[in-house]
Amino acid sequence: MAFCSPHSTTSLSSPCTTIPNSGFRQNQVILFTTRSSRRSNTRHGARTFQVSCAVEQPIVIGLAADSGCGKSTFMRRLTSVFGGAAEPPKGGNPDSNTLISDTTTVICLDDYHSLDRTGRKEKGVTALDPKANDFDLMYEQVKAIKEGKAIEKPIYNHVTGLLDPAELIQPPKIFVIEGLHPMYDERVRELLDFSIYLDISNEVKFAWKIQRDMAERGHSLESIKASIEARKPDFDAFIDPQKQYADAVIEVLPTQLIPDDNEGKVLRVKLIMKEGIKFFNPVYLFDEGSTINWIPCGRKLTCSYPGIKFSYGPDTYFGQEVSVLEMDGQFDRLDELIYVESHLSNLSTKFYGEVTQQMLKHADFPGSNNGTGLFQTIVGLKIRDLYEQIIAERAGVPAEAAKV
Repeated sequence: MAFCSPHSTTSLSSPCTTIPNSGFRQNQVILFTTRSSRRSNTRHGARTFQVSCAVEQPIVIGLAADSGCGKSTFMRRLTSVFGGAAEPPKGGNPDSNTLISDTTTVICLDDYHSLDRTGRKEKGVTALDPKANDFDLMYEQVKAIKEGKAIEKPIYNHVTGLLDPAELIQPPKIFVIEGLHPMYDERVRELLDFSIYLDISNEVKFAWKIQRDMAERGHSLESIKASIEARKPDFDAFIDPQKQYADAVIEVLPTQLIPDDNEGKVLRVKLIMKEGIKFFNPVYLFDEGSTINWIPCGRKLTCSYPGIKFSYGPDTYFGQEVSVLEMDGQFDRLDELIYVESHLSNLSTKFYGEVTQQMLKHADFPGSNNGTGLFQTIVGLKIRDLYEQIIAERAGVPAEAAKV
């Protein structure tokens, strides 16, 4: 991100102006080009700015969810929107939870556990309990990153259950904190530029956990139920209330298209978007602010039983005005998603069909045939747009000039 002073130019030869400002790390020269027409494929009518600037503080994104609720998949979709795959730090601890790409750094808030696995067992607390986490350190380090400073972040080793030596984290353009408590501490919450909550209903969570733990890990049904019930009091007390602070919530529910469904294979997914958030305009279907129920044409969108249904409209969520986009059911052919995409507005795409392209690119990701993958992709595009708008505002250049 950059704080910049633009001036018209056609050359790169002018020196970069140093701008005194605490927290900046290096000087850069960036070319921004604006076009007279968004559809233009030529340079006719383009204006080029040379910008003297310095790398500024990152923007900070918070993603909250219970374990096993799709945070990792969402992070992969998000980093893909910005280009480049996210990978563990090269040459570091092989059990690091951090993922780094050219633009983003994602850290797992499990790294701020103040108690290791044995310590939690001795004190009789779960990882969901705030008493097992160091929120002072979390706040200090997220604040430091936002100020453009490197940090020595601890590592919680999920294999051994121990706290490993710290790793060096440099400030990225986009810093994502994901885990159980990104919005729990008010101080950390105030540092977030945008926040998301993945809200998986108890019925779906139970179905997913059975599928994963019984099929893949050989757990018994009784042990799975016991595990869920043991976590539920702390989840209800410390994790679930955070969704009231989120700017966007992806809510996953049982389908309403199959009476008394208990398999959790067909899902109803809601994208709940707060109104009035700076740099964030909610996505809408057909007509902004209207109440819409839409069953797509079966000749244009192939979907097996029980079919597919979309809805959209205004609502309230924890007393705040929101727009809600909902998808119930699943599609069979990802390439046909362009039909749905063409009826959605405020997607923050760079070209027609970008949502469909992103979905096709990651067709093997969980949720790619239903609303979880679709809405995760849409939120990723909205975060990219938010990032570019913040760049433009801080740089003092037109928003179109700051596109990445």
